[in-house]
Amino acid sequence: MRRFCSSAAVHEEPITPPVEVKYNQLLINGQFVDAASGKTFPTFDPRTGEAITNVAEADTEDVNRAVSAARNAFDEGPWPKMTAYERSCIMLRFACLLEKHSDELAALETWDNGKPYEQAANEEIPMLIRLFRYYAGWADKIHGLTAPADTLHHVQTLHEPIGVAGQIIPWNFPLLMFAWKVGPALTCGNTVVLKPAEQTPLSALYVSKLFHEVGIPPGVLNVIPGSGKAGSTETGKAVLGAAAKSNLKPVTLELGGKSPFIICEDADIDKAVELAHSAVFYNQGQCCCAGSRTFVHERVYDEFVEKSKARALKRVVGDPFKKGVEQGPQIDTEQFEKILKYIKSGTESGATLESGGEKLGSKGFYVQPTVFSNVQDNMLIAKDEIFGPVQSLLKFKDVEEVIRRANSSHYGLAAGVFTQNLDAANTISRALRVGTVWVNCFNIFDAAIPFGGYKMSGHGREKGVYSLSNYLQVKAIVTPLKNPAWL
Repeated sequence: MRRFCSSAAVHEEPITPPVEVKYNQLLINGQFVDAASGKTFPTFDPRTGEAITNVAEADTEDVNRAVSAARNAFDEGPWPKMTAYERSCIMLRFACLLEKHSDELAALETWDNGKPYEQAANEEIPMLIRLFRYYAGWADKIHGLTAPADTLHHVQTLHEPIGVAGQIIPWNFPLLMFAWKVGPALTCGNTVVLKPAEQTPLSALYVSKLFHEVGIPPGVLNVIPGSGKAGSTETGKAVLGAAAKSNLKPVTLELGGKSPFIICEDADIDKAVELAHSAVFYNQGQCCCAGSRTFVHERVYDEFVEKSKARALKRVVGDPFKKGVEQGPQIDTEQFEKILKYIKSGTESGATLESGGEKLGSKGFYVQPTVFSNVQDNMLIAKDEIFGPVQSLLKFKDVEEVIRRANSSHYGLAAGVFTQNLDAANTISRALRVGTVWVNCFNIFDAAIPFGGYKMSGHGREKGVYSLSNYLQVKAIVTPLKNPAWL
């Protein structure tokens, strides 16, 4: 039955992107080169499923070339030997150049990923620039300490770069994830080998070329597109296992989530509905921290369901280059089919389909904004990370119950709480076993706010001062003191 249709504009001819693909090779040692094997792979336009261009596909030989270039740049090159101020200046020049190319970057991100252009241009590109300015500011503020000793010795600590950082970024926020990883690694004096997601390699290649234009030395930043998934918990396990079996490389992991969004009985329902809607449907629902488990107090549940349904039906789905579009296509066929299977599972398990539930259009990977009510904790749509525009509405009676149920997940990335009661906000936010709790807000990603998970959502933190520790080693230096005037 096709009773629940969102506002859609997916039957029109796709808008021609206002940008050209300039870079589709591997970037190794400051040069764009073909893969050693000569192999390429297509990257697709999610609006149509058609190829945008073919991109060089790295394999083992190319990885070794990139690592060798990065190692040589660290051991023999100028980057780690520069003053921190000089590194900071290069990163600031890079941020300025990003501003000059912001329209092209937003268009390229939309074309390769499917996210709304207005989202990319007005939110993500400015944050990309802010992140690099933020990390540029940290470069000359990283320092060790002196510590008192019980004996006649001078003790100092140094914070040293770890060397070569291998980085894997996902496809849902390609440029922001580039900044989350590359920014702190470079500001600490490391060199980088970066693998962008195979679905979205174009923007990482573009901005890396810009980085070289402002003076980053060859070999410091290498980009090697290729096959392989990123972001999932299973991928994280594989990476961690490989690191342990090789040479015990330190690993940080920012993985999946199934974030609870808790609506208390005193909430302003209209505001809560809009915030909960944004929490799950933002970026086509392709957010690791999406508030996809919406817990609503039983006294306001029925009203919340009706208003959430109405909001989902008003959501504008269509060509992401079109003004006013809120939701573009999903990233690819695999994700598209996965979402539809979870929607089918929801209906088969007894949840009530309030809106959406089907694909939109005859081509591309568009999915209707979908809302389920009467969702139970044991249903797959309430347990698994769907990574799509699917909202599950669950009913709860009291604070103790919702805390227990919210924590009953192997994920622990983020959560939201909506209430006018400060005591309730404090009680719930401290009890939730997650890395971030947003109170009366959601998806706030300031450059200084650390982000990362508990449990199977990973370990280590991105952004903020805490991210620097991922890329530094601490060395203690102890020297004797002869007849010191003081200790």
